[in-house]
Amino acid sequence: MARFSFSRSWWRPVAWLLCASLSAPPLATAQLPSMGGGDGMTLGAERRLGDQIARELFRDPDYLDDPVLQAYVEDIWLSLMQAARARGELTPDQDERFAWTVVLGRDRQVNAFALPGGYMGVYLGLIAVVANRDELASVLGHELSHITQRHIARLMSKEGQQTPLMIAALILAALAASKSPDAASALMVGGQALTLQNQLRFSRDMEREADRVGYSVMTDAGYNGQGFVTMFDKLQQASRLNDNGAYPYLRSHPLTTERIADMQARQQLKEVVPAPLTLEHALIAARARALSSVNIDQQRQWVAEPEGAGFAALPVTRQAGILYTAALAALQLRDLPKARQWAARLQDKVRGQPEAQRLQTWLLAEVDLAAGRPAVAAAQPLSAQGPRPALFLAVQGRLAQGGRDAVEASAETLQTWVTLRPHDAGAWLLLAQAWRAAGKPLRALRAEAEAQVARFDFQAAMDRFKAAQELVRRGGEAGTDHVEASIIDARSREVGLLLREQASQR
Repeated sequence: MARFSFSRSWWRPVAWLLCASLSAPPLATAQLPSMGGGDGMTLGAERRLGDQIARELFRDPDYLDDPVLQAYVEDIWLSLMQAARARGELTPDQDERFAWTVVLGRDRQVNAFALPGGYMGVYLGLIAVVANRDELASVLGHELSHITQRHIARLMSKEGQQTPLMIAALILAALAASKSPDAASALMVGGQALTLQNQLRFSRDMEREADRVGYSVMTDAGYNGQGFVTMFDKLQQASRLNDNGAYPYLRSHPLTTERIADMQARQQLKEVVPAPLTLEHALIAARARALSSVNIDQQRQWVAEPEGAGFAALPVTRQAGILYTAALAALQLRDLPKARQWAARLQDKVRGQPEAQRLQTWLLAEVDLAAGRPAVAAAQPLSAQGPRPALFLAVQGRLAQGGRDAVEASAETLQTWVTLRPHDAGAWLLLAQAWRAAGKPLRALRAEAEAQVARFDFQAAMDRFKAAQELVRRGGEAGTDHVEASIIDARSREVGLLLREQASQR
């Protein structure tokens, strides 16, 4: 499969057509209209299609594995999945066979979309613009419902033999968009106009269904349904201002007066208690904003903002967000003294707020690690049951400090983590560093291979497995680790089969 660009090629044109209409199982709730059972595509076929797309996302330079943002979004995502299970929207077969993976994109545009097989794409621009967890949960709940309702399979059942051609046209158009948007438009129009027209008509029903199911899922998960209404208000305001491209979510999920009225009516049946902007979300939004920008002039402005004349008069949540953004921007500019100054000053703003205090501590640990001071990071709990950001910082801090016992303890803890979460490529890569620092290169090579497996780059994984097998053949200390050598041989055969299967699908 050809390679696509995360932010400037395939995400936007494909999202325009896919996210409004592609996703996943039949409704369990009787009050919603039936739009087809999705018999045209099996769960396995849908997952394989999603894996192929995800592989391209993982390879793209704009793919972002940020433990802090990932943990925040996944916390909401997992609570929504739990509510969907309890409601019967998420079937046991889907639960087992789909990936249920959130993929972050380093892009300032406000967008999110569902993909086949349980994948969910989220731009940092969306995280930066929502005011609280409730608004983010409304978007994620909507996209989750596209998946659980099997909208991609329904589309294939409706369109029959035309649909594979349409999907091929979408991918070709996405590839062409990296060179010429006009060429992409021509590909979409040529020979596929009727199919696309029918698809968009069908997607209006899907949008209404995703709204209704998503609203029920998010409120059952404990989020305030007012977040759905306020998010609609935001999108509606952006639409009135003649969207300049910053809100592609509007194009893939066009607002209608019917959709807005439906959500407002549902919320009127409940007590309206707007959720305030919390310190925790203010810092998360600040992180998304800072990480999505590569503009040096913008970063310099952020670094100077806490020194502005009106800073002291701002609300505490606003001050905290500015300080967090300034610290992270200074870190990106390698102005480490300034980064530490703003990260330390943030401590006073978050006192008494445990979630925000934790984010401030992690930020300070990041800054100190970059400055060669690993103590704060190393002090984080080394636990395979704790939050991912804390574990990663703990391991990085201990590796920086050195010491055989600390390094081996870090590796063993990470090994437990990936045993429980084998698809965590970032953890596998960090584990490879830990095993190498512990003087165990064979285990390090296997960890590097497993990281590539998690990202569906089976050829790169085979290269690392072969390097590990060659290391065993050369003997030495690596040749005595017979258990690890056996695991590598077995995994090499398994991944070889996956590689051949992947090649046959091209």
